[in-house]
Amino acid sequence: MRLRDKVILITGAGSGIGKSTALLFGQEGAQVIVNDLDVVKGQETADEIIGAGGAATYIQADVTQADSVSQMVDQIIQAHGRIDVLFNNAGISGVGALHELEPDAWDRIMSVNVKGVFLPSKYVVPHMMERKSGSIINMSSCIAEIGLARRASYAATKGAVLALTKSMQVDYAAYGIRVNALLPGTILTPFVENYLRTSYDDPEAAIASLKTRQLSNELGRPEDVAQAALFLASDDSKFMMGSPLYIDGGVTFGKNA
Repeated sequence: MRLRDKVILITGAGSGIGKSTALLFGQEGAQVIVNDLDVVKGQETADEIIGAGGAATYIQADVTQADSVSQMVDQIIQAHGRIDVLFNNAGISGVGALHELEPDAWDRIMSVNVKGVFLPSKYVVPHMMERKSGSIINMSSCIAEIGLARRASYAATKGAVLALTKSMQVDYAAYGIRVNALLPGTILTPFVENYLRTSYDDPEAAIASLKTRQLSNELGRPEDVAQAALFLASDDSKFMMGSPLYIDGGVTFGKNA
C-alpha cells in the first residue's frame, strides 16, 4: 500500500498506460480519479478498480479546454480536499515528416500533448502550493532525446513536455512539489497494436522490426510504465526532482550491433 489514502488524478486513464497505472494505483491504496474523454472507457477503468477492492471516481474532462479542466479540479477538491499526485498522461500520436504535416494536425497534437499538461498542472498546482506537498508526473517519451523518422510533431511535443518538467521543478521546489517525467520507449498499448494492424501489411514483421530498436529485444508493456509511475508517485522517489525516468528497453543510450 505505497499510495495509501493519496488522492491521485490520472488523465487519459481509459486505456493503455493510463489504465494500467490507474489499476496499479488502486491496488496500492490510492483514491484514484480517472479522467478520460471517452466516458465508456473511463468508467470501465474506475469500475475495475472498485471491483478489485480499490477506490475510484471517473470524471469526464477535456484536457485541452480550460473550463473543463478547472471544473474537474474543483470537483475533486470539493470531494477530497486535496490532490496529492497529478499524472499528466493523456496524449495522442502523430506520424509524418515536417513537410507532410497539415497545420490542423500539428495544432491538434500540440494542444493535447502540451496544453494537456499545462492546463491540469495550472489548476492543480495552487492546491499543492497551499499544502506545500505534491508530486506531478508528466508523460514525455524517449523520442525527446533521440531522432526518429517521421515523428516530427510527436517529438516536438514530448521535447516540450520534458523542458516544461524541468522548468516547473525550479518554480515549485520551494513548495515541496516534485515534478518528474516518464520517458517510455515503444510500448505495446492498444493504440500501438491498432496502428500496426492498420498501417502495415504484415503487423508481426512490423513488431519484429520495432523490437530491433531495443537492447532488450522486446517491446515494453503498459505495466512496465505503470511501475515507474508508481515509483514517482510514492515517497520512494522523494529525492527525485526535475528528472527524466527512462523506461525504454535501452533505446536511448544503446544500440544493437
